[in-house]
Amino acid sequence: MSAIQPLHSMSFDVEEWFQVANHAEVCPRAEWDRLESRVELAMDRILAMLERRESRATMFFLGWIAERHPGLVRRCLDGGHEVASHGYDHRFLAELGPEGLRADLLRTEEALAAAGAPKPRGFRASTFTLTRATWWAFDVLLECGYSYDSSVHPIRHPTYGVPGFEPGISHVELNKGTIVEFPVSTYPLFGRNWPVGGGGYFRLLPGPLQRAMIGGLERRGRATATYLHPWEFDPEQPRVDVSAGKRFRHRVGLGRTLDRLDLFLKRFPCDSMENVLKQAGFL
Repeated sequence: MSAIQPLHSMSFDVEEWFQVANHAEVCPRAEWDRLESRVELAMDRILAMLERRESRATMFFLGWIAERHPGLVRRCLDGGHEVASHGYDHRFLAELGPEGLRADLLRTEEALAAAGAPKPRGFRASTFTLTRATWWAFDVLLECGYSYDSSVHPIRHPTYGVPGFEPGISHVELNKGTIVEFPVSTYPLFGRNWPVGGGGYFRLLPGPLQRAMIGGLERRGRATATYLHPWEFDPEQPRVDVSAGKRFRHRVGLGRTLDRLDLFLKRFPCDSMENVLKQAGFL
């Protein structure tokens, strides 16, 4: 692809509809293999759209998905997309701990390698759970050979977030070196960073407003990072018995995500996070 200035990245957390945190209480891990897999169906739509709009993306694969869908990993690679790590089975960093994260990363790398992918350079933690309380994860990532992370969300949120963290690409200084952090995009307003980079915010915000905010970041010369999930392109997915709030957060706007992505990529052609970081001089 030709270089894009300013640079826009797109990423997808490749996971099933039943693996999201909002469904944890009704879709326990012990039941996952008995639930309907729909990730391939959703990824068909995503990969076709990316090809149509001549864009590339970073696919943050769960190792659990790579083990069961190795052909999907190869399809992403064949399409020119980056394959990175989302950990093995969507556990929060606080649950894993440092040694658990090391084992989790290795298990995911083995699953990706078995599917034909190179060792990943990038990582994204489940539900952006790299916070001040789990800052140790940066050291583990560096020790395990990762070049960049995209797990810090510089917003205020009850589950995650590091308010005040640099909202653009930055180097995180550690005892044994540095690692690059590429946060999901936020928009500065009223002295705070507001989430505009994807997920539920991509579906909930009016499309023109979200694109205007990304355009505002573009005018500031900031490389942007947008993310989505395969299940956000699957309005026919099974409904589960969760609270009204969780159901709203999971299902709002599912029927229009594909059209919104089309309009977004038409306005902002995207590349993988790895390529954007290279073009911006961080890798």
